[in-house]
Amino acid sequence: MRWRPLSVFAAAALGVCFVGTASNAQSPRGGMPRTASMTSTDRDSATIAQMAVVHQLLRHHNRITRTVTKLPGGVRTLTESDDPLIAQHIKNHVSTMTARVMAGDDPDLPLESAALRTLFRNKDKIRSYADTTAKGIVLIQISRDRETIAALQQHAAEVSELVRRGMPALHESMMKNDGMMMNHERMKKERR
Repeated sequence: MRWRPLSVFAAAALGVCFVGTASNAQSPRGGMPRTASMTSTDRDSATIAQMAVVHQLLRHHNRITRTVTKLPGGVRTLTESDDPLIAQHIKNHVSTMTARVMAGDDPDLPLESAALRTLFRNKDKIRSYADTTAKGIVLIQISRDRETIAALQQHAAEVSELVRRGMPALHESMMKNDGMMMNHERMKKERR
């Protein structure tokens, strides 16, 4: 395998695109409660397209294999599928979302956990390396910051649960995060 640091530019070089988007222009956010539909009009086209991919992955979670290895400074994940379309969705999703974290482009979705919010907040403390396989992608994410390492490992466990259980796990996660999401909205307003 040839490991490449994953940056916004490397993601583009890997042929990653926001599947199904006409543009990546941002639309105004706000006004809608966090419990609104994930495809409501306050979402940008890249986020809407990415959620469509997430829904496909969750619908076909039984076609996905995932191995997570905790590292002293982070995590190594291998996510694959024997289904070529699902494998391509995995590659695109992992690459685009890693690039969004690195750019600090938080899509602000109801399914985001405290761990994922920490990763967006601590984006400059994460080094990501990716390599595609024939069936998916290997991602190594490391940090020297204890909070960030814990968040990387927690997020990897959360994704594994989504892969294991599919849509029911997503719905439970959204309900569990509801209180956290309301606090996130309040903090966003206070920053303005």
